Amino acid sequence: MSLPRIDTSVSMDALNERCRNTMSEYIGIEFIRSGEDFLTARMPVDHRTHQPLKMLNGGASCVLAETVGSMAANLVIDREKYVALGLDINANHLRPAMNGYVFGTAKPIHVGKKTQVWEIKITDESENLVCISRLTMAVIDRPANG
Repeated sequence: MSLPRIDTSVSMDALNERCRNTMSEYIGIEFIRSGEDFLTARMPVDHRTHQPLKMLNGGASCVLAETVGSMAANLVIDREKYVALGLDINANHLRPAMNGYVFGTAKPIHVGKKTQVWEIKITDESENLVCISRLTMAVIDRPANG
């Protein structure tokens, strides 16, 4: 059984606009590319995302993973009827990133009616794996006011 495809008709500009005035915008996350089975965003490694040793904060990696994974999860469902919300996230931090950008790419592992599981690989500009994360999403009926 194949997984549902990501809605690639939604532009990167529209996804970035959706994140205005949120944590994602504040720390510089921007969506840059999508395909039928992936969504990619980038995040700067700078004073907003550093920890005191001037390397990428693991929490910032989790924010990138949840941001790109959550958006991807919502792009495979009927957004008029449902919304996908984060239920659980884990992350393994594998190597430091000191500057430049990191790139988070979300790919689906499981897309069910009520739950989804996404793998997010975060790489540096040299394509070295910095962090790998797994995000579990709950799919619920869209609230009447949402």
